[in-house]
Amino acid sequence: MVITGRLLLLALLGVVPVIVYPGSTSILLWLLLLAAAVAVDLALAASPRKVGIRRNLPGSVRLSEQCASTLLVRNDSSRMLRSTLREAWQPSAGAVDPEQQLSVPPGETRRMEITLVPERRGILGVTAVTIRSSGPLGLAARQVTVPAPGSLRVLPPFHSKRHLPSKLRRLRELDGRAAVQIRGGGTEFDSLRDYVRGDDVRSIDWRATARKRDTVVRTWRPERDRRVVIVLDTSRTSAARIGDEPRLDTGIEAALLLAVLAQRGGDNVDFLAFDRRRRARVDSAAKGNLVNALVTAMAPLEAELIEADWSRIPSQIRSISAHRSLVVLLTSLDSGSVEEGLLPVLPSLTAQHVVVVASVRDPRLEEMRSQRATASDAFRAAAAERALLDREAVTAHLRLLGAEVVDESPGDLPPKLADAYIRLKAAGRL
Repeated sequence: MVITGRLLLLALLGVVPVIVYPGSTSILLWLLLLAAAVAVDLALAASPRKVGIRRNLPGSVRLSEQCASTLLVRNDSSRMLRSTLREAWQPSAGAVDPEQQLSVPPGETRRMEITLVPERRGILGVTAVTIRSSGPLGLAARQVTVPAPGSLRVLPPFHSKRHLPSKLRRLRELDGRAAVQIRGGGTEFDSLRDYVRGDDVRSIDWRATARKRDTVVRTWRPERDRRVVIVLDTSRTSAARIGDEPRLDTGIEAALLLAVLAQRGGDNVDFLAFDRRRRARVDSAAKGNLVNALVTAMAPLEAELIEADWSRIPSQIRSISAHRSLVVLLTSLDSGSVEEGLLPVLPSLTAQHVVVVASVRDPRLEEMRSQRATASDAFRAAAAERALLDREAVTAHLRLLGAEVVDESPGDLPPKLADAYIRLKAAGRL
């Protein structure tokens, strides 16, 4: 219960002593009148326990997009409900107006909307609504918190989608829709043509030759329906913030662009988020829209403050595909974690698959390396130089073991990884 003039009421009840001076009869009279008014106002206030709450929330929303949390407030009491309602959203939900005033006549229902602009990807939740029911004079109010659970899935923004049209144009060129030749014979049937001197006699199609009564050969092209397996590292290294977002979020952007591009290129795409155990999985055989399945699986991912167990990655990939595939590992190139975890298992991966290791490079290292105006700057420059040299050494070791490496800044990683995929496809390595 919330009461205006609480101190006066306590004085009237004798809880707080009041010194009575000669001629103070009028003050006591006013206290009595105020207490009576408060009691009447409180009695006329609708009971908040007789208020029904029903919540409507969208199933999901993209990060930084606006949505609304709708409350349907039903007054089951016999008095007019003059209320102030407040939703207990977490700060990252970006609730613009979580506290609103609402009047609901007896037996009727009113609608209340709270605007949400989420500031963080993931699952946002709300558990309760606080209702404060005031009397007609506004002197007293009854307050209660009622359960009204709800959750909102905030999806990755997929900003890298802007690179998709240009990458798709390059893929269409590789498919022969523009005058571009693809190196490599391939094993997927393309078309029939007349035999010319120098053609491999093993390519002769004898049935077509018999029908046409002239020698006809088959032409081939690199396979289009190969498998692309994207592995996103969710271990402690993915929690590092580079620029204005965690390394994990940049990896999600790169994975989304590559997955959509590969699917449009005719390949089967599988996604796996892993550290010591599988955190998310999207199967290429699953029905429905690939982008929706990916963003739904990626939305609740968080960096786990544990080391990645790379020794389990080969078995995880074998469970996805037993054939030669393009395996993309989105992880960190920090020397310690790579040398102890990834390098020992990489030869077993490169022996069977085409492996690409993609990582986010902090652009501040380049800036720190070039600033040497003061002694502090010189120490920072030396540390940045050491970090970059270690990174180059790890990159050289990965390439020596047969892996392709894409090491770019946050804004450049998604398109550069897509370029690496197109380059491998053009070279007939997929």
